[in-house]
Amino acid sequence: MNVILVDDHALVRAGISNLINQIDGFRVVGEASTNTEALELVRQHRPEVLVADITIGEQSGLDLLAPAMEASPGTRVIILSMHASEELVAEALQRGAAAYLLKESAPGELDIALQAVARGDSYLSPAVSKKMIDRFVRPKSAAEKPLGFLTARQQQILTMIANRKSTKEIAYELDLSEKTIAAHRAQIMERTGVRDLVGLVLFAVKHGLVKKQD
Repeated sequence: MNVILVDDHALVRAGISNLINQIDGFRVVGEASTNTEALELVRQHRPEVLVADITIGEQSGLDLLAPAMEASPGTRVIILSMHASEELVAEALQRGAAAYLLKESAPGELDIALQAVARGDSYLSPAVSKKMIDRFVRPKSAAEKPLGFLTARQQQILTMIANRKSTKEIAYELDLSEKTIAAHRAQIMERTGVRDLVGLVLFAVKHGLVKKQD
């Protein structure tokens, strides 16, 4: 899979590029030091993955998300950051990032993130994931209304998704077809306004369908 790498530090780009090129199935086809350069490369190569620093000189890598995905709808974006700020992570996900990876992560985590987005999944560094779950968790009050906009079956499927079960596993356990499970998942996303699996997990935790893990 083709990867475009964006970072305003040449030595950092060289190191990350070397790591990516050592991962089977991935290769860096272009490097950029500004959002403008990155967008030109995205239009030229239509890469499967765009890996961008959250801070690119005086610019924000988050500002690259919308134009890059508009220019190449099939491109999935991994944001690299030194910051585990909940607000930044939330903004990155809301803007369409598929993964948020801390720069302090071990090299192997970059491999995990790339493989995840290549499968169509999302990925958050563990430290970031825990913070986001903590942010969305709140005690359920007695007056809190149940999720009436989801059917009992949809709540059941959402709970299983949040417990990291695959579509195939859910279909087998519920004795339904994978196509039916996929249709339910699409309806759940539409009704909750959530766009990816990470968001579904956070939504399920927030509404008490699954317990927060330590």
